[in-house]
Amino acid sequence: MRETVKPRFIGIAGPSGSGKTELAVQVAQRLPGSVVLNLDSYYRSLDHLPKAERDACNFDVPEMLDWALINEHLTELAQGRGVEVPSYSFATHSREPVTARLEPVPYLIVEGIFALHDAGVRSVLGVSIYVSTPDEICYDRRRCRDVVERGRTEQSVMEQYERTVRPGARMYVWPTEQHADLVVSGVQPINNSVDQVLARITRTS
Repeated sequence: MRETVKPRFIGIAGPSGSGKTELAVQVAQRLPGSVVLNLDSYYRSLDHLPKAERDACNFDVPEMLDWALINEHLTELAQGRGVEVPSYSFATHSREPVTARLEPVPYLIVEGIFALHDAGVRSVLGVSIYVSTPDEICYDRRRCRDVVERGRTEQSVMEQYERTVRPGARMYVWPTEQHADLVVSGVQPINNSVDQVLARITRTS
């Protein structure tokens, strides 16, 4: 009989463009037995709305995530059972018909702008990390990403950032820094941040 694996959960949060996703990926690469669970997979499907209404929705508020399913899945994983992670399409703002099977692993890195927002999620985290990055740098990174990778105009990126991204970060993301066990800089060399996170994990093992 296979031994039941009960993961140790590590949360990595920070505003859009802070560098949290890259940090999560780099930590996973250097931490044997770890997998990244991106909370973006749990956005609520908006396929019941016309596309114009979907596009106009504010995706920078926590209510857009399916917290019931997130907590259900974390509970299942904590008890050593696998889950089916949704596949979310940002092009259509809806869930794809396929899921990704996630089995329990020794270290599960829960990453997303709201990773430290929900009390239920925080309760299972063994280590909580917040990536602190100046807002103007977050904006520059977001602008470059959306223009290059998503084919958007700089004007549309700026308008969305001013309308929803920055207000959402100010209200819901920045305050979650108080829940972090460790705050790292999003502008220092990424290897420095990875070293800090791994050291923290080792100390609390």
